[in-house]
Amino acid sequence: MKIGQLALNTPPVRLLAALAGGLIAGTLAKGSSHEADLLAIAQPVGKLWLNALTMTVVPLVTSLLIAGIYEAGQSGGNAISRRALVWFAGLLVAASLIGGLVAILLLQAWPMPDGAAGLAAGLATPAAAEAGDWVDAVVPANIVAAAAETAMVPLVLFAMLFGFALTRVERELGAGLARVFRAVAEVMLVIVGWVLWIGPIGVFALAFGVGIALGAGAAGVLLHYILVIIAVCLAIALFMHLLAAAAGRIGVLAFARAAIPAQTVAMSTQSSLASLPVMLSAAPSVKVDGARAGIVLPLAVSLFRAASAAANVAVAVYLAQVHGIPLAAATLVIGALVAAAVSVGAVGLPAQVSFFAVIAPVCIAMGVPVTLLPLLLAIETVPDIFRTLGNVTADMAVLRLAGAKEAALTFPAGAGEP
Repeated sequence: MKIGQLALNTPPVRLLAALAGGLIAGTLAKGSSHEADLLAIAQPVGKLWLNALTMTVVPLVTSLLIAGIYEAGQSGGNAISRRALVWFAGLLVAASLIGGLVAILLLQAWPMPDGAAGLAAGLATPAAAEAGDWVDAVVPANIVAAAAETAMVPLVLFAMLFGFALTRVERELGAGLARVFRAVAEVMLVIVGWVLWIGPIGVFALAFGVGIALGAGAAGVLLHYILVIIAVCLAIALFMHLLAAAAGRIGVLAFARAAIPAQTVAMSTQSSLASLPVMLSAAPSVKVDGARAGIVLPLAVSLFRAASAAANVAVAVYLAQVHGIPLAAATLVIGALVAAAVSVGAVGLPAQVSFFAVIAPVCIAMGVPVTLLPLLLAIETVPDIFRTLGNVTADMAVLRLAGAKEAALTFPAGAGEP
């Protein structure tokens, strides 16, 4: 009895129950004489909770990124780890771009259900950013002003430069300052935890408004969203299979057989870390010795989540279409770069925290409102299974690419081979 009670009292279950309850209540209230009065109560409550969550984005992402880059820099002490880090960086950007493109193609081939635009009812839709606007806004003249305006692109660039510069100063000074930023991140996570503790109230209030706007059609839109994100994650897994075969010079079937045990554990546990022992045992199957695997795979699990970065861009693309915001090619590239960068800093965060912490900056950078993210957070459990599947497949691919003895043949020039 206690086990069942505990299982039903988890944060994902509470948020999902709040989402369902809000949608049902909004659907029932739609068209009633009390609709306007109830909406006048629900909308401020939902906005207040969302603002409390959004206020943590700038300090959390900035501190995580600075500390994460510094810590990654301390991990790159030998040729194999440096090679792995180069592959991580390139593949995170590539996967993020692929995720955005696949989402766009899927939405063109399989449009959202009728009425999906009702999700954005009553929300402010920003003007689409021009390519020239991004060029002017990449390097901040005033980083404090950029933070005050939640301008994520210059903030991410500044945090990256700060993190890289921190690795070049005296080790004692760098380590001390990195600990300060890590402490700031931990404090912000405590605040986020408090906000998420009352999350069911905020999600219920936001879902109530959606229920009034869409009625029963909201369920169809959310199911469509889940399937699109799953398809993006599977596309990344397929890409990693093909990349390992082409650049890693291993047969597609041989790689697939080696990856299946780790993929099975990933889908059953929703944890890349839990899959690590299985991936290590599979290293000989992809022709990588245990010593090299012992360097590459722990780094990959700690820093490299390609499918998650791709899915995060796909979420932003989906929300852009909900809000009717056209996305220029430059906007998609900016979103991919931000997604790749913030994914490094957010590794190891609890799933609920990381969902908002890594997707909100991408949305903001692309000019997409984050108002609907809490509703998507409530249904993240299913897509997260496939995010983990894609991440573990990418880990196995980069193990072959960076860890094989013959990897020097495909090693990017100038990336640290002694």
